[in-house]
Amino acid sequence: MKPFDNVTLSQRVRDHLRDQILANALAPGTPLHEEEIAAQLGISRAPVREALRLLAAEDLVTIAPRRGAIVKALSPQEFLDAYQVREALEVLAIRLAIPRLADADLQGLRDLHGEMMLAAARADVEGFFEANTAFHTALVEASGNARLAELYRLLMNQLRRYRMRSMSLRGGLERSIAEHAAILEAVTRRDSETASRLLGEHIRMPQRILEAAPDGELQTPGGRPATSGGR
Repeated sequence: MKPFDNVTLSQRVRDHLRDQILANALAPGTPLHEEEIAAQLGISRAPVREALRLLAAEDLVTIAPRRGAIVKALSPQEFLDAYQVREALEVLAIRLAIPRLADADLQGLRDLHGEMMLAAARADVEGFFEANTAFHTALVEASGNARLAELYRLLMNQLRRYRMRSMSLRGGLERSIAEHAAILEAVTRRDSETASRLLGEHIRMPQRILEAAPDGELQTPGGRPATSGGR
């Protein structure tokens, strides 16, 4: 990597580290040493320190006295809490969005659902997740509420790293496709009550299964049980 320039340096370092965290190149529980990061990027430690502070504000990094910065891992309870907030945000978003959706917006949702089906048929899990994320994000953005959309973005940055675990709790790609089809049908009918109920049930499924698990164990992206390390 070429050394960064001095324009909004701390923000650029933040974006670089955030990308690595969300891609699981930096797994939950990974220590983030200022000196090592600064040396890798060819910069001083000051913008790295500020970047870590910014990531802590996004709840992607935990900074503890005498321990430094660590990539945050969600405990099972934090995972459940985040999904409850996600449900509240998306149910509100779909209610706000349905009266605002134009024909082009509906076609865009149909296209994304089609992409999910094609990706599942090809066993393209990454492609499926991209289309799935775009489907939900499109509904949130169609709400017209910028504050809601920003809160949703920050929340999904935390949950994105656990999407494989979420999918396993949900029951696989085919079930998810069927649930999205039902949501899309209700949205197309402009049936806010049914659409919000179906969306809430769709988001709630991983919560119910995890709550019913004997140990409530949440796997990290690397397949290891999530711990409170760094919290």
